[in-house]
Amino acid sequence: MMILATNWGNAGLMALVSICLVFTVLVLLILVLKLFGVIFAEKKKAAVAAPVASSEGITDEEVAAIAMAVNLFFNCHDEESDVLTFRQNHDVSAWQVRNIHKQL
Repeated sequence: MMILATNWGNAGLMALVSICLVFTVLVLLILVLKLFGVIFAEKKKAAVAAPVASSEGITDEEVAAIAMAVNLFFNCHDEESDVLTFRQNHDVSAWQVRNIHKQL
């Protein structure tokens, strides 16, 4: 009998208003985030003004040194063995002994 007593007009209106409110808040949030992006992008562009280096003053030796540095940076590999080593600490403090006895 409770279903018959429900005012479906008010329930539908409340659902419609709540859905519209959620989408309105989402649109406002998108606009605020885009505004922040515009504000901070303008400050970042003004701060980053690096001079352009010309390639006329670079010698062949400098080019070779730069190429070797880039090669060494990107092609370094760690050589690891398949042997696992575990260091055993024989210096056991009183706190560790107490915790070991609690676990037993």
